Amino acid sequence: MIVAELIKHIEQWAPPGAAWEKDNVGLQVGDSTTRISNVFLCLELSGEALDEALDKNCNFIFTHHPFIFRPIKSLDTAKNPKAAIIKKILNNNVTLFSAHTNLDFTKGGVSFVLANKLNLENINFLVNEDSNQIKLVVFIPENDSEKVADAIFKAGGGIIGEYNNCSYRLNGTGTFKGSENSNPSIGTKENFEKVNETRLEVLVDKWKLNKVLGSMLEAHPYEEPAYDVYPLQNKNVNYGFGAIGYLNESMTRDQFLAMLSENLGLQGLRFTNGKSNDIKKVAVCGGSGSDLVDSAIRAGADAFVTADIKYHTFQDAENNILLVDAGHYETEIHVLKEVKRRVENYFSQSKHNGEVFEFSGSTNPTKFYYNKSGDE
Repeated sequence: MIVAELIKHIEQWAPPGAAWEKDNVGLQVGDSTTRISNVFLCLELSGEALDEALDKNCNFIFTHHPFIFRPIKSLDTAKNPKAAIIKKILNNNVTLFSAHTNLDFTKGGVSFVLANKLNLENINFLVNEDSNQIKLVVFIPENDSEKVADAIFKAGGGIIGEYNNCSYRLNGTGTFKGSENSNPSIGTKENFEKVNETRLEVLVDKWKLNKVLGSMLEAHPYEEPAYDVYPLQNKNVNYGFGAIGYLNESMTRDQFLAMLSENLGLQGLRFTNGKSNDIKKVAVCGGSGSDLVDSAIRAGADAFVTADIKYHTFQDAENNILLVDAGHYETEIHVLKEVKRRVENYFSQSKHNGEVFEFSGSTNPTKFYYNKSGDE
């Protein structure tokens, strides 16, 4: 198996087109044609993590946080630690790949894994992305409608939530008259023709449009197919921000915080009291999700778990929702186990005998200090 094949598999789950437009996702350093030995997973790459990857004979490294996020102005390996790591990556024929906000915004990604760690049920996006879908309408001779529809579906069109091959079809009459330079597949040139046609409508994610159009045009029998592309403002049920679900049974605030600490392995957390001591509906967002506090309140959540919360955000949320800052690293690190599961399944299906390893250390820069004298 080569790198490009594994990347394609990962990006079918977390497509780069779903990422924040200013994010830098995808292949960071390396060669997409390299054959993969083993795979190494870490939240972000450090020198220690790279050494462990090399020790385990891993030549594909997956990170959540992009190693290259801002432009690197120079590659002075003596003065720039990042440049030294890049040199080591290249010298050892390693490929470095990142799935960041595309992994945040996809179903089953960072926030869904966090929701599962809290044993939430009936999990959905807290806020769905919008204005990133297209409606493709194409007119096809009735006898060719299935062939064209299948080409569109195989290219990624017609997916709505847990359903694929979704379309709407309406039969009618199409007319045309080809010029003397035309080469019609039905009828003859310079003759007015009437053809029984199917109007086919499908939803397409914006980043798939070129591929879908290419497949549609290739499968279509007409020399000049008629089609329309409509930008939509619909909510996209396939991608979004954060997640929301329900506890199996209500908990008190203290019970919820204890469960949260245990399930996420927290050394500490920050919180502000909500309006109720009865916690049932819970919203989460792995990493920096404080912009979603109002959305969690509007959704009727009793608690919202995220990270990187500012003082005044806590202040505004007080008596409105149990707002918990559980740490950036602590709310994101668990997604690596889901990545590991998916890559291992893909290896098994592809009969690739490589192994998948998680970094045994921690790249969390945040440390906790305990004032023991204060307990006396």
